[in-house]
Amino acid sequence: MLTTSFRRYLAGAFTGAVLAAAATQPAFAGKISIGHTIWVGYGPLYLAKELGYFKENGVEVEFQVVDDSALAMAAQAAGKLDGTATTLDEILKYRSENFCFKAVALFDESHGGDGMVSLKEIDSLQDLKGKTVALNEGSTSQFWFSYLLKKDGIPLKDVEVLNMSADAAAAAFIAGQVPVAVTWEPNLTLVKTKNVGKVLTDSAATPGVIIDVLEISCSVLKDRPQDVKGFIAALQKAVDYIKENPEKAYAIMAKGVGGYLENPKDFADAASGVKFYDKAMTVDYFGTPEKPGPAAEVIKLGNEIWTDLGKIKAPITYTEIIDPSFTQ
Repeated sequence: MLTTSFRRYLAGAFTGAVLAAAATQPAFAGKISIGHTIWVGYGPLYLAKELGYFKENGVEVEFQVVDDSALAMAAQAAGKLDGTATTLDEILKYRSENFCFKAVALFDESHGGDGMVSLKEIDSLQDLKGKTVALNEGSTSQFWFSYLLKKDGIPLKDVEVLNMSADAAAAAFIAGQVPVAVTWEPNLTLVKTKNVGKVLTDSAATPGVIIDVLEISCSVLKDRPQDVKGFIAALQKAVDYIKENPEKAYAIMAKGVGGYLENPKDFADAASGVKFYDKAMTVDYFGTPEKPGPAAEVIKLGNEIWTDLGKIKAPITYTEIIDPSFTQ
C-alpha cells in the first residue's frame, strides 16, 4: 500500500500525547466523522459524498485525512472521531474494555497492492532464513509478512527484521542496503522498473488477508444506528457506481482522496491492486456471529501473530470486533 508512514505503529508516549491533544477537540455533533490515511481503498467515501449518496440517506459526514492510522485511532479514542478506516488486523491492537468499537463495513482487500521485494537470487520464502528483511514493525506489513512465514512453517526468529517505514524499506532495498523489503505500490512497480530485484510475492497470492474496514465507536452504534445504516448504504451504492462508471468514479475519488492519488490515472493504477467490496461480498466476508465468514480467520490469525509479537495481551473475539448487523 502507499504513502509514507502509512499504518505505522507509534510509540506509546507519542500516541499518549496525541490522545491528550485530541481530547480537547470533540467530534462534530450531528455528523459521522471518519479518519483515514491516503489510500485508494477509501475512495468510496468521497465518491458517496460527491454523488450525494450520504445526503440521500440523511447522513452528514466529515472526513479527516490523518498521516497515520495509529493517530486516527488515538483521536477516536479521545472522542475526536466517530470511526476510522484501516485494516482488520490493525484494529485488533486497539480494542479494549476502555476503547469499544466494531467493524461494520468493508472497503477493499489488497490484491497485489502489497508485496515483498527481494534480490533475484532469492527464490522462495525458505531462502529468507538468516536474511535481513526491512519492514514497518507493528503495521499491516509485519502482520502480512508474519502470516506468510507462519504459512510456510518458518519461525520468526529465523529472520532478522529491520524496522523502517514501507517507503524507506523500498528505498533501502533499491540502494542495495537490504536484500528483502516488505512494501506496497508504487514501490513494487519501481523495483521492477529499475530492474534491481524482483517481487518475490504480493497480496494477490493471499486473498482476503489484508482487508480495509470501517470501524465505528460503540457509543455511535448504540445511539445513532440509523445514521450508521445510512452511511453504509451510501458506501455500498458508491461501490456499485464504480463498477458501472469506473473512469468517472476514479476521477471523483482521485480529487477527493488527493495526495499522491490526485491524478485519476494514478488512482486507476492503484485501484488495479485492490478489490472494492460491494454489499454481497461484505455479507459473505463478515458472515454472522452464528456462522462467521472469512473475517473470523483473519481475526484468529491477527490474535496469534500480534500476541507472538507482543502487541496484544488477550485475544479479541469475533463479536467484540465485528458487528455485521448493519450490512445484513
